[in-house]
Amino acid sequence: MIVCLGWGSLIWDPRELPLVDPRLESWRDDGPELPLEFARVSSGGRLTLVIDLEALPIKVLWNELSVANIPDAIKALRSREGTKISWIGRWSSDGGINCIDAIDEWARKRKFKGVVWSAMPTKFNGQDNLRPSQVDVVEYLSRLEGNSRQDAEEYVRKAPMQIDTPYRQAIVDRFGWAHLGA
Repeated sequence: MIVCLGWGSLIWDPRELPLVDPRLESWRDDGPELPLEFARVSSGGRLTLVIDLEALPIKVLWNELSVANIPDAIKALRSREGTKISWIGRWSSDGGINCIDAIDEWARKRKFKGVVWSAMPTKFNGQDNLRPSQVDVVEYLSRLEGNSRQDAEEYVRKAPMQIDTPYRQAIVDRFGWAHLGA
């Protein structure tokens, strides 16, 4: 089985990602624990969740992909994310892939054939690998207007409830953008 890890918009908006079961409830909530934070300014001004090695580990979600092999899984996720192939993380039971230990351990226990995930870096002020502080994030969001602000709010509110990060708490405290299911 080849699976995809998720923690942001992939969960509620998989688009053309070839999931075996694309329903929202098909995402399982017992994935590996990864360090995540709202630390990337993405398209439309949204502040998105990314793996951030300075963040606290949080259990992510996963879903089975309907693909024949790992290269097809990588291609499908790259297309869905609209990013470059080097920003798609991958793990293979065949070995030879350097990845986060938590993913390796989790995938081996479940005897998966492969795992893919979004590996885009933090990004702030137009600079990749620049990690915003919690204050930076709140100030950034407070300056957004119109559609950019609506898109940013939607992303924060739709992110799975279990993805409860310190930055998310600061955003909820400042703007009241609680999870839509809460």
